Amino acid sequence: MLNLTPRYTSTRIDELPAALQPLAAQSFTLARLYAGRGITAPDELETGLSGLLPAEMLHGVTEAVRLLDVAIDEGQRILIVGDFDCDGATSTALMMRALTKMGAVVDFLVPDRFKYGYGLTPEIVELGIKTYKPDMIVTVDNGISSHDGVARAQADGITVIITDHHLTTKETPPAEAVVNPNQLGCHFSSKALVGVGVAFYVLGRLAKLRREAGKSSVQVSQYLDLVALGTIADVGVLDKNNRILVHHGLNAIRQGRCSLGILALLEQAGRDPKQLQAQDFGFVLGPRINAAGRMDNMRIGIECLLTDDWSTAQRLAQELEQLNRTRRHVEGEMRAQADSIVQALAATDSNANANVNTGDVNTADVNNRADESDENLIQPKTEKQATDNKNRSIILYQDDWHQGVIGIVAGRLKESHYLPSIVFAPADTERTGDDDAIKGSARSIAGVHIRDAIEQVAERYPDLISHFGGHAMAAGLTIKRRNFDGFVTAFNEVMAQMDDEVFAEQKFTDGELQAGDFSLWFAEHLANASIWGHGFAPPIFDGVFEVLSFKVLKDKHLKLSLRYPDVQYPIEAIQFNFDSSAWDYRAEKVHLLFQLDINEWNGKQSLQLMVKDLALVKETVEES
Repeated sequence: MLNLTPRYTSTRIDELPAALQPLAAQSFTLARLYAGRGITAPDELETGLSGLLPAEMLHGVTEAVRLLDVAIDEGQRILIVGDFDCDGATSTALMMRALTKMGAVVDFLVPDRFKYGYGLTPEIVELGIKTYKPDMIVTVDNGISSHDGVARAQADGITVIITDHHLTTKETPPAEAVVNPNQLGCHFSSKALVGVGVAFYVLGRLAKLRREAGKSSVQVSQYLDLVALGTIADVGVLDKNNRILVHHGLNAIRQGRCSLGILALLEQAGRDPKQLQAQDFGFVLGPRINAAGRMDNMRIGIECLLTDDWSTAQRLAQELEQLNRTRRHVEGEMRAQADSIVQALAATDSNANANVNTGDVNTADVNNRADESDENLIQPKTEKQATDNKNRSIILYQDDWHQGVIGIVAGRLKESHYLPSIVFAPADTERTGDDDAIKGSARSIAGVHIRDAIEQVAERYPDLISHFGGHAMAAGLTIKRRNFDGFVTAFNEVMAQMDDEVFAEQKFTDGELQAGDFSLWFAEHLANASIWGHGFAPPIFDGVFEVLSFKVLKDKHLKLSLRYPDVQYPIEAIQFNFDSSAWDYRAEKVHLLFQLDINEWNGKQSLQLMVKDLALVKETVEES
């Protein structure tokens, strides 16, 4: 049987929170799902825009709005400086659309990650001055750590407004206004807003101010498609506030009331906007927008979100589709190399019998060229690290890796091995000397706040890290190539202080389904019952099924036909990329961890279980 952790253990209606008991009379399964996610009252599930937290709670928003209002009235040149991911792209597009409608003179600039790096750097400010001669700079999704960039702008008399959401424990830069729910001294009760959410709040407050003053304004809620896309793509925690934002943005796209660029991207992906689900922002739209920043320049992605011409939207969406295909190819090669390095280090770790799946091995600096000749292979100084079973991370670097894809590779490694993973690449592939910069992208597991862990390294060893920033689950940093080994050692010192339980992956379940839940109606109802995602986990169930038949598709996917007690028809299930060693063709019963799904084939819909894990159930024979 599978070793699973139940999210909610009560099995009776009278054990549910009182406010959920009326719902349980209609669907006990749904009421149990909500209870398992901390919902105790129906108003926590409301989706009306009136349920959003008030903007006045955001520290700095009043001053930011005042400055923007004056800038619009006086015709000041406003420059939006964005970030090169989907959150930055949607934030920039939102600012451009709303400010333009309010009568602003506004342009945007997104740094090329390969030339200028992240944030409002002095170099970006100088490029902005040279190109646009702004009177005001507004950052979106960046800037909270950009002290030098703010100083450079102010030296030329430029007003700076920072809108950001990234974490910081330092004093904020002395910009004329700073809006960030995670800055010191801000009491906004949701810390989960992403960059586009912060921009939405600033613009909404500005639009209200101007509307009340009889000035040119705009209904900012018409752009919630962009807010929804950026929130899910940036893996924002889906608290009530974010669920409301995503709910309305999702509905707008389903009804075609959205950016033409989003519709064109969905066309490229062969997806029907009317059937869009929240997770599609992260798996369908987000990667295509992000491909611009990863492989080329995010301007393509932003222009796709800004255009109001359908043919232009289609052309730009096609460019993004091609960039995404290139990204997938590069990522595939890097993942294969990374997996080989991890496996090689695990195989040579005979002293500790290391197993990367259980967190017993750390991989470190391997710079092996294709020919693996001595002059091209820098031996990692990590024998101790690779054999020390207290090392709880995967940290990799190669001279020829592509910095636009390292975050994805780190994420895949984290998922495969359930370890915090950091992947580095050269800041400039033409400069790979010891004193040259390498950039790392980190992805973490529950219980390891990756940004704070990197900050602990920076505090203990001030000379190791040049720059860093990020969130609990994702972060970025820059170090000198010569400091790689030192960083690996220091990071593992931090990890060694953590409890063992943190590195043991828990698999959660929402329990067993009732027989009547195995239906198309319930699967569709469940999908639309809430905005599911990070921080409001998608429903996942388990149960023991009788195996009627099975077949293996394309040598890697397991297709099952199953029977469940009191269900009068066979239930179809599929597990992609299944572990053949865990399957037995003689299996009669299986314990499955699964999600409900609707399979569409030749215009027909059928219920399907998406299997996430399985274990064979061995029949016990009682002795007579």
